[in-house]
Amino acid sequence: MQTLGFIGLGSQGAPMARRMMAAGYELVLWARRPQSLEPFANSAAQYAEDINALAQQVDYCGLCVVDDDGVREICEQLIPAMRPGTCIVVHSTVTPALCQELAGTAQARGVTLLDAPVSGGGTAAAAGTLTVMLGGTEAAVERVRPIQQAFSNDIIHLGAVGSGQQAKLVNNNLMAANLALAHHALQLADALGMAREEFIRLVQGSSGRSFAFEVCARMTTPTEFQHGANLLAKDVRLLGESSNDHVSYATLRDVANGFLQLALHHET
Repeated sequence: MQTLGFIGLGSQGAPMARRMMAAGYELVLWARRPQSLEPFANSAAQYAEDINALAQQVDYCGLCVVDDDGVREICEQLIPAMRPGTCIVVHSTVTPALCQELAGTAQARGVTLLDAPVSGGGTAAAAGTLTVMLGGTEAAVERVRPIQQAFSNDIIHLGAVGSGQQAKLVNNNLMAANLALAHHALQLADALGMAREEFIRLVQGSSGRSFAFEVCARMTTPTEFQHGANLLAKDVRLLGESSNDHVSYATLRDVANGFLQLALHHET
């Protein structure tokens, strides 16, 4: 059985790590903040004193940190210390170009790096029902697939390194745009004098239903989505950088930003 490493034990990463242990893998953890390790105190997980020590022990390392800067900082320490033939899998949502750059650096040292952002949140991670969007060669994807199955029930290979990130960013921009459309549909129904709960029930059973509508229907004001809006706003920006402001991106961005600005600027 391979020894796995994991870095990034937040609300998404921690349940992923627990699922990997439950699948029988030996797990080595490192965290910048000691309190992130506390939930694993009574588990079989081992702790590494630093990134270098973790890298020397593992055949595979998953990353689930917040942003480009975090992924770069960790990989710049991790890649030189990993043994040839090992793998790094980036679950963070970051720019495709960063993953491509780091994959090239890793390849020069005999290490394989794939991008594998996930969808579903901490609840799905704990249940083992995440969707994983993989970017890498067919051989590399098949090599890591059994590990991904510990926390996922849908593993989708999108193409070369970076394509998983591209898919995640397009999906998240679509979610943001759908939130905007759902918000305006609810506002219009209110303005036309429809009973809100009855209109919601109608849409939930009709062709206009969507996950975004379900989210909006539970809110009384967009500001209730402020935390999620912060994350989606980041993804709207990242997609613009990676798509060179393609005309279709501009349409998604403009629709999405109408709702995100309401959520972030405390307007109603």
